[in-house]
Amino acid sequence: MNPASKIKEPKVGKRIPKYLSEKEIELLREACHSEMEKAMFEFMVSIGCRIGEIVSLEKNDINWSNRSAIVRGKGDKEREVYFNIRSEIWLKRYIDNRNDTDPAIFVTERHPQLRHSYATHLLNNVAPIEVIQSLMGHEKSETTRIHAQLSGRLRKEFYHTLFNTLLILFISLL
Repeated sequence: MNPASKIKEPKVGKRIPKYLSEKEIELLREACHSEMEKAMFEFMVSIGCRIGEIVSLEKNDINWSNRSAIVRGKGDKEREVYFNIRSEIWLKRYIDNRNDTDPAIFVTERHPQLRHSYATHLLNNVAPIEVIQSLMGHEKSETTRIHAQLSGRLRKEFYHTLFNTLLILFISLL
């Protein structure tokens, strides 16, 4: 028997993904100049998809009547995501003004990363983790929890609310 087989590997620390504040998102929005940049930015902020899901989207994946798109995620799984009116306006403007026949929605090499920010803002605006999980196409809520980080202020507020509720309950039992 190999004595080294009983040695466990050290646990690797989990890192908290970085996300953008709402102010940083607004500053990025202002930094978008071309129609494509504005359309892509608004679409990504609105739906929170992975870069690979965005670049593989085609025009026929969009359902304009209910502002949704079918995206193919990891493992080639499809899911429906929804975008807001601002995104719809910029997407239509960008697509209508293009002079090509490429079926892809976004024809570019550069893509902003806003996925963590999308999940974090949903969570900080009190969206249930199950809803965020579904919108992001995660099978496990643990994956969603990695993407979505509760702000320090909200974490503190939830703690105080919970603590005060438990304190009142405890006092009432005395």
